[in-house]
Amino acid sequence: MTSANDLTTKLEAVDARRRWLLASPALLTIFLAAIGPLFIVLAYSFLTPGDYGDVKWQFSPDAWIGVFFERDIFDDTLSLATAHVDIFWRSVKLALITTVATLFFGFPTAYFMATRNERSRDLWQFLITIPFWTNLLIRTLAILQIIRNEGILNTALIKLGMIQEPIQILFTDTAILIGMVYVYLPLMVLPIYASLERLDFRLVEAGYDLYATRWRVLRKIILPLAKPGIIAGSILVFIPAIGAFVSPSVLGGGKNMMFSNLIELQFGQGRNWPLGSALSITVMIVVMAALLVYVRNNSAKDERHA
Repeated sequence: MTSANDLTTKLEAVDARRRWLLASPALLTIFLAAIGPLFIVLAYSFLTPGDYGDVKWQFSPDAWIGVFFERDIFDDTLSLATAHVDIFWRSVKLALITTVATLFFGFPTAYFMATRNERSRDLWQFLITIPFWTNLLIRTLAILQIIRNEGILNTALIKLGMIQEPIQILFTDTAILIGMVYVYLPLMVLPIYASLERLDFRLVEAGYDLYATRWRVLRKIILPLAKPGIIAGSILVFIPAIGAFVSPSVLGGGKNMMFSNLIELQFGQGRNWPLGSALSITVMIVVMAALLVYVRNNSAKDERHA
């Protein structure tokens, strides 16, 4: 009996080593392509800026101090870096509004797709994924051509007599929001559609049979069952939206800077690589903290329900 147990243990150990061996190329690639560069950025954030970019290998916490504070050039006193706070708040605000807006437009779209027949579903999935075939910059430039002062939108409104002069949309937060909603909408639609596709619509019919209103059926049956897709879509939209670079650069025109533009500015014209690295790590920490809070709360809710 003991020998049989020993043999089973050895076989399990051999199987575990084999799995780790098979997974090692993928793990090595992840480390070299993702975790390794993050360690480099983290190390740069504790170094001294070079005279013309790059870094000097001298330890300095000034970059992390510069994330939250700014030093007076005359008396060297520290004060809150209000510019960084404003830019960070704008980034979070636009990312949240983008998430809500994509949910507002994406949920009805996903529900429409899920209620079609199987052949129509494939067609609608195909149409939703078409924007991914085009480069992000080209899609953003297309939005620019629509909302600029001489663009399609303003020209149509003027010819219809609805306005007398063009509406200034370009180079505003509204323009950035429009661009990000357009870019990230498929990332919201597809996860919700995946949840609704598995929905047993007999439950919906049962709700109507029990004289529930459309709103009550939506709130009590459809939304709870679509919750995993809504959460996944919100995460997929919020994380890239808070670090968006192309849409703010093209549609914001550099006037309404977001955190990603501030980071690029430090690595480019500012030539302060340690501060740019510290700002990058700060964004990552904030996003990770938000995700950990969500996962913890969700796990607690699941335990209470269990």
